[in-house]
Amino acid sequence: MKTAVCYYSRHHGNTLKVLQAMGEIDLIDVTAPGEARLEDYDRIGFASGVYFGKFHQTVVDFARERLPEKKDIFFVCTCGSRWKGAEQTLEGIAKERRCRVLGKFGCRGYDTFGPFKLVGGIAKGRPNQKDLDAARAFYCGLEDRP
Repeated sequence: MKTAVCYYSRHHGNTLKVLQAMGEIDLIDVTAPGEARLEDYDRIGFASGVYFGKFHQTVVDFARERLPEKKDIFFVCTCGSRWKGAEQTLEGIAKERRCRVLGKFGCRGYDTFGPFKLVGGIAKGRPNQKDLDAARAFYCGLEDRP
């Protein structure tokens, strides 16, 4: 299956590390100029760090503008502490476009945003090899979804 992941990964590159561990996917940086043709893909992922409990706004805007109807999609995120529910806005967009959500993957990632910088950051050393292996297993498991 031809798969693309539309992502935003800055600060420490945590999200990009996770995506690169997943395997053969086309990576689309949502901040890079260019016209991504998402209708050419069988599956589409959306990925970012979690900012104040949500996916980065550029990923949400990208999905709102470019997600075709009736696609299989999935979500990937990294976060210093909690990521549960971060994909809710994207799930709403998917529902509007009649897309099928295959799943979501999240793991901790080194975070020095805001006040965390004062203490040297949180989730040091993450994502680690165990996280990367879990990301790969998640992605490979998408193949088993009917």
